[in-house]
Amino acid sequence: MEDKKLVQLSQQGNQEAFSQLVKKYQRKVFNLALSLAQNKDIADDLAQEAFIKVYFALPKFKFKSKFSTWLYRITINVIKDYLRKKERLSRIPQELIQVNPFLEGDEITIRKKEKTTEIKRKIVHYFIDQLPEKYQTILVLRDIHGFSYQEISKILKISPGTVDSRLFRARKKLRQKIEPYLRQKGGKHGL
Repeated sequence: MEDKKLVQLSQQGNQEAFSQLVKKYQRKVFNLALSLAQNKDIADDLAQEAFIKVYFALPKFKFKSKFSTWLYRITINVIKDYLRKKERLSRIPQELIQVNPFLEGDEITIRKKEKTTEIKRKIVHYFIDQLPEKYQTILVLRDIHGFSYQEISKILKISPGTVDSRLFRARKKLRQKIEPYLRQKGGKHGL
């Protein structure tokens, strides 16, 4: 069943229709929350909170946008509220850059590559967390989740041109934050 029909039925109080909407979008909402919160338990809580807000706001939904766009906008707002309350870290935790020295043979090479990839991912997310909220959101939506400029424009209620300029600035600011760390660690490591 398509979203529009499920939303209409949900607005009429059909719990099964709303459950179908949740099942359809729960993974995407969770992944969006996880990308910004960096913690599975918190992401799960944020996803639940987003769906609760959607449930109570559903009677006000007027089909001026796609349901998914509206859902992601609410999700982003829930995540923004969380991030505003979250205490920011002042430096990269050392556990992000430790490598286990007690492995043998090919396992060492495989584990080092896996660890390096994981470290790079954590470092990038750490520095994304240091950006202003509007840049965090735009980077996560575009570069991590692959939303189009049009979709981001609708989700954030900004023009595609604003999406483009914010994304440019966000990437530039992210590069500026990461480069000193790379120089400190002995040059460019291809993050």
